[in-house]
Amino acid sequence: MAVQKENIDTLLAEGFKELACQQTIEKITIKAITDKAGVIRPTFYNHFQDKYELLEWIVRVQILEPTKPLIHTGMIDEALILIFTLVKKEKEFYEKAVKLEGQNSFEIIVKKCIEEILLEVIQSKKTKNQGRHPWLTPEHIAQYYAQSMCFVVINWIKSGMAVEPEEITAIYNYMITRSMSQVIEEL
Repeated sequence: MAVQKENIDTLLAEGFKELACQQTIEKITIKAITDKAGVIRPTFYNHFQDKYELLEWIVRVQILEPTKPLIHTGMIDEALILIFTLVKKEKEFYEKAVKLEGQNSFEIIVKKCIEEILLEVIQSKKTKNQGRHPWLTPEHIAQYYAQSMCFVVINWIKSGMAVEPEEITAIYNYMITRSMSQVIEEL
């Protein structure tokens, strides 16, 4: 049963991505998605609440889930390169998705998904020892890194993805491993 659900999710996602390359996401209807996927409309609602939840599924399952084993083993650079590579493979779709604004914006969806995965990883590694400061909770750390990663991904997509995945990963690492004063000094 889980395999069938996963197949339907994938069919709906692929139909949605195809439609998003032809028109704005705001104008895509559930009927258009189900017609493209070859399923009936109630099937969509058995899997997703709306097209924004479907978009969240795409980001979580198709972009971020493949990075989890890399992140868990400390291979952060490889995880970032994989994220950028997967996004670039479907450049047209993500260039349309990044234009989604408002309460269901692409940025909000991406930030939430990244934050959830980072929080899961941080909590899996957290020891019983208190950290450097009580304010540095797993939630705050996940939010901070999700915010910075989201900023880089969103702006990379908006700029046309001209910078290769390896290079944008190096740029992210440069920014995240230096203090603001170091970055300003090195300009």
